[in-house]
Amino acid sequence: MSGLIRFLRTQNPTLTQTDWQIWYPKADDDHVPVGKYIIPFQYWLTHRDNHLLLERALAGEIGVWFAATDDVIDHKQLIHAGQKLWPMVAVHFPIFRDGRGYSTAALLRERLAWTGPVWAIGDVLIDQLDQLARVGFDHFVLRADQDHELGLCKFEQFSVRMQDSWRYPRTLNPIHQAEVLTA
Repeated sequence: MSGLIRFLRTQNPTLTQTDWQIWYPKADDDHVPVGKYIIPFQYWLTHRDNHLLLERALAGEIGVWFAATDDVIDHKQLIHAGQKLWPMVAVHFPIFRDGRGYSTAALLRERLAWTGPVWAIGDVLIDQLDQLARVGFDHFVLRADQDHELGLCKFEQFSVRMQDSWRYPRTLNPIHQAEVLTA
């Protein structure tokens, strides 16, 4: 896979390359191909006792992606254990107008205290990047027809932010901030 936008919380966004691949298994696939793969969480649930898969996870070769229908709160203990196994997690957007992935990322960051990378994969458009970054995503695999260089600029569209978010503290008017501090 190539063309990954990386925007860690304390750094500027950059365009980078990755050797991770996203795996969408077919019905007759019985094992994950060799290499670094991000596999469906549902596949992990079904095959997590497979010692070869567990060894690959321990070797840092397996991450998981959550579908829009996966309830991460229902699997919080497994996800906490996954912090020691998976180098990253991803959230899949089946279509750009399906917003359930935003909630999944926010739950991973805020309730499950996921500190590792969270990738946005699937039908990800450059117009979504700023909002995705606000809820906790820090890696973005854009849809093939999207302009990566233009995507890098999308994080700088707004200089004032009126809501708190995972990435940005709320922008306060200096006068209002002084009033708050003296009250």
